[in-house]
Amino acid sequence: MSDANMAPRVLMVFPKFYENSMWNFKEAMELQGARAPAPPLGLITLAAMLPPAWQVTLVNRNCEDLTDAQILAADLVMTGGMLPQEPDCLVVIDRCAALGVPVCVGGPAPTSTPEIYDKADFLVLGEAEGILATFVEAWESGARRGRFTAEKFKADVTTSPIPRFELLTFSHYLYIGVQFSRGCPFTCEFCDIIELYGRAPRTKTTPQMLAELDRLYGLGYRGHVDFVDDNLIGNKKAIKLFLPHLIQWQEAHGYPFKFSTEASLNLADDDELLGMMRDANFFALFTGIETPDEATLIQTQKKQNTKRSIADSVHKLYEHGMFVTAGFIVGFDTEKDSIAKAMSLCISQTGIPIAMVGLLYAMPNTQLSRRLRKEGRLFENFAYTTAEQGDHCTQGLNFVTLRPQQDVLADYRDVLAEIYDPPNFFARIREIGRRVKRPKFAAHKVNWRHVARDLGALLRICWRMTVRRPELAKHFWGAFLQTARHNPAALEAVVTNMVIYLHVYPFSRYVIREINGRIAELEAGRWVSPPILAPEKDSGGKAVPVGKVVARAEVKHLAAVA
Repeated sequence: MSDANMAPRVLMVFPKFYENSMWNFKEAMELQGARAPAPPLGLITLAAMLPPAWQVTLVNRNCEDLTDAQILAADLVMTGGMLPQEPDCLVVIDRCAALGVPVCVGGPAPTSTPEIYDKADFLVLGEAEGILATFVEAWESGARRGRFTAEKFKADVTTSPIPRFELLTFSHYLYIGVQFSRGCPFTCEFCDIIELYGRAPRTKTTPQMLAELDRLYGLGYRGHVDFVDDNLIGNKKAIKLFLPHLIQWQEAHGYPFKFSTEASLNLADDDELLGMMRDANFFALFTGIETPDEATLIQTQKKQNTKRSIADSVHKLYEHGMFVTAGFIVGFDTEKDSIAKAMSLCISQTGIPIAMVGLLYAMPNTQLSRRLRKEGRLFENFAYTTAEQGDHCTQGLNFVTLRPQQDVLADYRDVLAEIYDPPNFFARIREIGRRVKRPKFAAHKVNWRHVARDLGALLRICWRMTVRRPELAKHFWGAFLQTARHNPAALEAVVTNMVIYLHVYPFSRYVIREINGRIAELEAGRWVSPPILAPEKDSGGKAVPVGKVVARAEVKHLAAVA
């Protein structure tokens, strides 16, 4: 341990994500020689907020092991993250406690459920810009325990420093993240973004963003940069003011970066904004479609997706040079009958190759979890996580469903089976091969090292699709050659989605087996419902009445497991 008068040695630890996840892209990482999809942007931003004299090192548990020697060499360990990292975060806390090293925890999951992290010496809750200085002052004053909570939605992101990108080994990651804004103007019932960051998106300044890109460029990074915003177009005025400067920066530097982001589907309504994103070289976009059922969209407060053709909206994005991945959810209360055919048809009509379909999961501190608790339908262990469990694909439905649970599970299984059956998936691949209109940019200096790397990766992809997955060979070559002949500019989009399929294809089969097992348990009466979390009491100490909707839910649920 260092002398009390010396600057502290801080070890930042990024916990592991769940192993069983549709989001880990194992095959893509292997093909590119990467160890994780993306780096810990939150931690390297936090590192830049600490006093310059503090000595910071970083260990990403998704890329490398954490040793006891590294912990013992630190005066303070800082860790935390999202819900899928919670089990490993708790492991890190226990290891630090056993070795006698103080640990400070923060991030979205601890902010939502601080009680789970009580073993940590420090809890820093909320957005770091609004509270970190108070923590630093306490530490330097000798405090070795404490809880510090930022005022919600008040952090000034224009004060955020350039993340410490130099702490990263770029080759460990498929892409690097930056952030322009926080928050989302919409009120989707199942989403925790507005609970954590609010409905008034706050944005960085143009000089801030360009300085971050300058730093990445100066460190030698080239390639995929993801704007990790909750909704890039949440503040349309701000993004429209920024994009012309981003386009100028790209032009001046020879387009060293290609961008991806997340945005709501109403982006398709704004031709001006789409044109600027195309000219800045945005090539991929994730959007939450959730369901084709309009009644469900209204009930879950996803009204921005109503009164529109979802397929036409997605095709509009293709026309502006971006391929689309999308989120879909099975298990909403308003699903009166089977949703499987309608959802599979929607995915087919949009031509979205990678559809992230999951079971509805009531996250802590959301409108959904509060409503379900009030209705007496939320499982007592709804927020419990373990290292063995998967993501929303296998661990959703942490509440009493209105439809029999096995019907919901069967719908989910049928959607996965349909959309990831090779002929159906590659039909959508051929669709984006026809529709995606990539722009042409002025020629710039060719980086032959990157060209060699990409050619090597392409050869490995061809080998895996042809030799290791011979059942995919004819589909792969058919889509590849068709795109190469008729729209070669779309080859990158086509190949990228096929690489992701190398992971999603076997993973979907794994999920289907898991879901079939759960259905069998339900039908055999072997599944026992977890206890229900007691409804919160009103100001008079009385339980909030459950009402008819809960009675209906309980009857159907009991019938499902009887």
